[in-house]
Amino acid sequence: MRLALGTTLSLVFSQLINWQLSFIAPILTMFLLAVPIRAFTLKQGIGFCIALLLPVCAGLVLIPFLDNAHWAGVTLVGVALYYSFYYTAKGGSPILGAFISIGLTLVVTIGSVSLDLLLMLIEGLALGAVFGLIFVWIGHALLPELPPDPVKAGAGRPAPPDPDLIDARRSAFRSMMITFPLALLFLFASGSPTYTVVMIKVASMGQQATTDNSRAMGRSLLESTFWGGVGAVVAWQVLTMWPSLFMYAMLIAIAGLLYGSRIFNGRAMHPKAGMWSYAFLTMIVVLAPAVMDSQVGTDAGAAFHTRLFLFALIAIYGSGAVAVFDAFWRQKPPGD
Repeated sequence: MRLALGTTLSLVFSQLINWQLSFIAPILTMFLLAVPIRAFTLKQGIGFCIALLLPVCAGLVLIPFLDNAHWAGVTLVGVALYYSFYYTAKGGSPILGAFISIGLTLVVTIGSVSLDLLLMLIEGLALGAVFGLIFVWIGHALLPELPPDPVKAGAGRPAPPDPDLIDARRSAFRSMMITFPLALLFLFASGSPTYTVVMIKVASMGQQATTDNSRAMGRSLLESTFWGGVGAVVAWQVLTMWPSLFMYAMLIAIAGLLYGSRIFNGRAMHPKAGMWSYAFLTMIVVLAPAVMDSQVGTDAGAAFHTRLFLFALIAIYGSGAVAVFDAFWRQKPPGD
């Protein structure tokens, strides 16, 4: 309920304000509410925003290389992507890692085309981070934590094992090898700013590859895209019959309840929580831009189906790419 409420309120507020990239705030709210953690303190929230925006702003350094020394810039982009995935693979926050990868990918693809669009992107990320956190706090305030189970109150959670750094490097390199060719394709595409939402999916696909094991990753990519696409198609069809902000909000709330019931398992996470979280992300990033397109009178239906088709292609590519990578670089057996 908290996931559905916070994400819906964040999306409605973003729509009412009507800024560019208004779907960034609900995505951040969704990611933070899709994990069973307590709300950030003010100090932690400020630190999170700084940690999120600092690498994005640092990505500006790559733009002169991409403009004047293409191969040096491309190499630096690959290295930066690798370290964004390595941060998550070695035990860093998957939420922060996901937004670092997304921000970095968007900066280099959009900044190489238009500095004005890049500045708009950074502004959108900053507003999304601030207001996304605000609605996380609102969600926790309206639906606070339940009192602890007295039977389990004395049993603390076991500390997670330290990740194997060799496996973390392999996982990060795999994510980079999957994501980098697509980032390179959109980097040199003349219309790369139009693929902003697609690049969000590409970057999140790389992060998904760092958290899933080799066998499950390809299936998880396909399932998250399928279920997110199903949610987006159903919501879009309903909105074409009843186009209103109220209905839009109700559809996101219902989706939050349906996906959320498969993300959480009591007080803990469902074994397939990551897949369902990325399914909810897929639904939002497919649906929200189409709603924005319809507000300015463009052919929103065609853009919606084109975006959905690209997402399906990306998921198929990602599943095939991880299979090829694992065939040539097999994972170290446990205990070796």
